[in-house]
Parts: sequence; C-alpha cells; structure tokens
Amino acid sequence: MIQPSPSIWFEDGNVVLIAEKTAFKVHRGQLARHSEVFDGLFSLPVPMNSCESFDGCPSVQMHGDQARDWRYFLGAIYDGLYFPIPRQNDFPLVSSVLRLSTKYLVEPLRVRCLARLQYDYPPDLSTWDQREQEATNEEGYYSPRDQYAHPIRVIQLSIELGLPDVLPAAFYDLSRYGPSRIVEGSHIKDANLALPLPLVARTLRGRELAQEFLAKFILGERAPSELCTTPSLCAQSLYFITLNLLRAVGGLAAGRDADPLYTLIQALDMLERSDFETASGGRGQSLHICPPCKVMFASECLSKRLEAWKCIPDWFMLEKERRDSKSE
Repeated sequence: MIQPSPSIWFEDGNVVLIAEKTAFKVHRGQLARHSEVFDGLFSLPVPMNSCESFDGCPSVQMHGDQARDWRYFLGAIYDGLYFPIPRQNDFPLVSSVLRLSTKYLVEPLRVRCLARLQYDYPPDLSTWDQREQEATNEEGYYSPRDQYAHPIRVIQLSIELGLPDVLPAAFYDLSRYGPSRIVEGSHIKDANLALPLPLVARTLRGRELAQEFLAKFILGERAPSELCTTPSLCAQSLYFITLNLLRAVGGLAAGRDADPLYTLIQALDMLERSDFETASGGRGQSLHICPPCKVMFASECLSKRLEAWKCIPDWFMLEKERRDSKSE
C-alpha cells in the first residue's frame, strides 16, 4: 500500500510523485524550475481524465527509482545541498542526489555531488596528498574510513553512473587493503560490501603492479650525485634508506603496504629526520648526505610519485572507462 512520505509532503502541493511504495506531494513549479526533464514533462498538454491521482492531485509513477533516493533528492531541491564538514556518512545523500540529478538533468546538484565525491577520491595527486594528510591525526594514526566513503561503494556508484575520474583513486585506495580483505569485501553497519569477481581481479592486478613499481624503485641502483662532496658517506646514507624501505618503514610497519605514493613520501621524509638510531643504541642520528645528493634523491622520489599516479589508470585497467565516457 502506498504511504505518504513523512518528510516530503506539502499540503499545498499540486503533484504527487510515487517511488516504490512512498508518495511525495510536491510543487510542479519547483520541480520544473530545477529539472529540464520535469520542465518538459509538465509543459505537455495532458487531459485531466487520463491522469492517475493521489490525494486529489495528479500523480506520476517514478519507475525504477528508489524512495530513499527521492527523499534525499527532493530534500536537496527544497532545502539546498550542503557539506559543511565532509564525513563518510555523507555518501547515502551524495549517491542518491547524484543518481537522480543525473537522470533528471539537475546540473547544479550534480556538479555539487561530483565535487563532494572527488573530495574523497580526487583526480589529481596534490588533492590526494591533502586527503591523506586530513585522514592522519597528530599521532600519525591513519583512519580514512572515519572521513571518506568506502572505496567499494564509490567504485559501484562510479561504474553505475559512468564517473571515470573517480575510479583511479577509489581502486587505488581499495588495493591498499590486504588481498583477503579485497576478495571478501567489508561489512559496514547493515551492508556487506563486495565487488564482483572481475573487479576483484582488476583490483588485485593493480595491487601487484603497484608493489612491482615500488620494488623497482627500492632495488634500483642509486649512486651519489655527480656534484657530491662526500661520496662515501652519501653512498652509505642512500644504502641506509634502501634498507629501511626494504624493512617496510613506509609500508608494512605503518599498515599500508602496496602504497607507493605513501612509501615514496616516507623516503623523502628520511632526508630530514634526525631520530635514527645511533651506533650506541640511542636516538638523534641524521643521515650524512650532502645537499646535491639530497636534491637528487628528492627529485627522484617526486618524479616517481608523479609517475606512479599517472600509472594508476593503467594498473587497474581503467582507460576503457575513460574512453567510453569521452565518446558519450
């Protein structure tokens, strides 16, 4: 039995939208003002005796739409859409409004939802770095799930709606979980999140290629700069960095293996650290590395991070989604 919505029901409304078993009594002018689809629909001459009605108003069946999506969507149309402090629990609102604003051509809401989604899963490296920093507290604890939507949710929505710019960061984020977690998925509140097998395989493939990329960087031969003033000490320091990376200072020890973007930042940080263990077992040791070698190694790390970022679409076989999106 169809029931009126407890939250979106205006007594002075002049049209009723029915999604699943929920009715929303709203205003034709409000819908037509925001949506090209409804503007066209309501401008068509329709004989009154041919219309279905509900509560004395013409009614429209929204076939294929979920009542939850319409509740969020109509709330955004009437009250606006705001994200003062982005949180992971914004996702139900974002996904619902994005789904219907895309379907019914409400471009301002669609643009705002895309911006919110790209805040969680940005298309550029500098914004990704900002995202990672915001998910790390002062003690260095990294907790992205407190702030950002789960990557499986974002991958599913992006494939459904054709959002290729969000997919690389979402797949990369998911690939940083352990293989068993990627395969099994995650349980969040009352939902079990899991990808179909082809997408799981794609995620694991990308994870392997990210690890391969990082291994090549760590194990690559690295000599002091041609301008080096202390070649023996600098060679030892560069070797020390390699050993620390092999011990997974930038990955496993922090709970984030298969994450070359993070590990390369950790390698950069080693150049400025002064808390390495001394020969006597104390702390306070810095690397003995000259300025030209510092510049050389830092430049290599930054270059490799940018290269890794550009490789992500290929690692996760996403170029087809981008081509398909551009051709539409």
